[in-house]
Amino acid sequence: MFLVVSQVALAQNTINSVRVWPSPDNTRVVFDLDDKPDFSYFMLKNPSRLVIDLKDTDKLKTLPSIPKEHQIVSKLRYSKPKDAKSVRFVFELAGAAKPVVFALLPTGPYKHRLVVDLHDKSYQSTPAATNSTPAKKRAINQERDIVIAIDAGHGGEDPGSIGPSGTYEKDITLQIAKRLERMIDAERGMISRMVRRGDYFVNLNTRTSRAREKKADFFVSIHADAFTSPQPSGASVWVLSLRRANSEIGKWLEDKEKHSELLGGAAGVLKDTASEKYLAQALLDMSMDHSMKTGFSVAEEVMNELKKVAKMHKKRPQAASFAVLKSPDIPSILVETGFISNPREERLLKSANYQERLAEAIFKSLKSYYLQNPPDDSLFAKLKAQYPTKHKVRPGESLSMLANRYGTSVNKLKTVNNLKSNTLFIGQELDIPQS
Repeated sequence: MFLVVSQVALAQNTINSVRVWPSPDNTRVVFDLDDKPDFSYFMLKNPSRLVIDLKDTDKLKTLPSIPKEHQIVSKLRYSKPKDAKSVRFVFELAGAAKPVVFALLPTGPYKHRLVVDLHDKSYQSTPAATNSTPAKKRAINQERDIVIAIDAGHGGEDPGSIGPSGTYEKDITLQIAKRLERMIDAERGMISRMVRRGDYFVNLNTRTSRAREKKADFFVSIHADAFTSPQPSGASVWVLSLRRANSEIGKWLEDKEKHSELLGGAAGVLKDTASEKYLAQALLDMSMDHSMKTGFSVAEEVMNELKKVAKMHKKRPQAASFAVLKSPDIPSILVETGFISNPREERLLKSANYQERLAEAIFKSLKSYYLQNPPDDSLFAKLKAQYPTKHKVRPGESLSMLANRYGTSVNKLKTVNNLKSNTLFIGQELDIPQS
């Protein structure tokens, strides 16, 4: 009899924690359990509620409170269970919501999980829904701003890589992304659109679709590198490869991206046949070729700026088959700001000053590229037509004279044109840096 009772007791599953991850259009609630959950659920109306039953599961002593400003879930509470061995949760909802409930096997830092995604049916994604001032709203086909989509890697349920002292990659990437956002929005003729603004997970296909909704001209994804050993160091810039990654680090990162989808809860990018069909069709078009060429050109610009700030892991842009780079109509790059698995670089990446310098390097590169290659309907195109970017040296002209004429400096003129001295030759063609 004692043996039978003990086995029954051991059969009870245990809830270790309940975590709530709110985002603008959905809320994720995660139950961390010792064993695989045996669950069922149903919806109730008037008022709107989601009810979840967990079989052979113990109660958690306390449930997390829901912030007052929460848009989807107003309260999480217990209700009378089916039987003495079960537990029943009730999600009181603020409005109409679509539930997606699924179990996840142990992966990374997590044991078994039951994931509840509640999607707000009333939510409408609007490109203009940012913190930007009214003056930065995008005009249609008339001196418009160049739109840069900024993707802070990982988030919410997916912490990304974890540094030796416990630093989460998802926190570093969001901090750098917000610094880059501030710089872009302060620049006349440019505007940013953040893929995520807080600590929540956005699956990989959704990241590029959000950029498309916001009419992005360019997509930059920010990450912090990692490897199985602490020795590797340095920043790197990645572009899309339609084949396998061209380095061991690249293969590791491709695996990490797939792992992120599992941490986030849906490995959708691996099984989304519709996306693969969309990509296959787009490959027949010239748009992918254009996007990849643009992405590589920007990647080279970013590397030239980053090497002034950080040690570089590689001298050239690297290629890998990352899902966030596969959008055929939006040029994109992925910037690995350093190895968070390296103790020295982890300390640097946590530094506000270093984050600012990294963000500035990315910003300068994007601005420089689009000053030279502006979309026809952009303000940058108008500025380029008004101010020349080339100058042919005439008799009597000097670097100081030209710097004064074009509102730049002698040092910038020398740097842009790779000049070793102040000597100019008649007929020599100079690139004029745009201010």
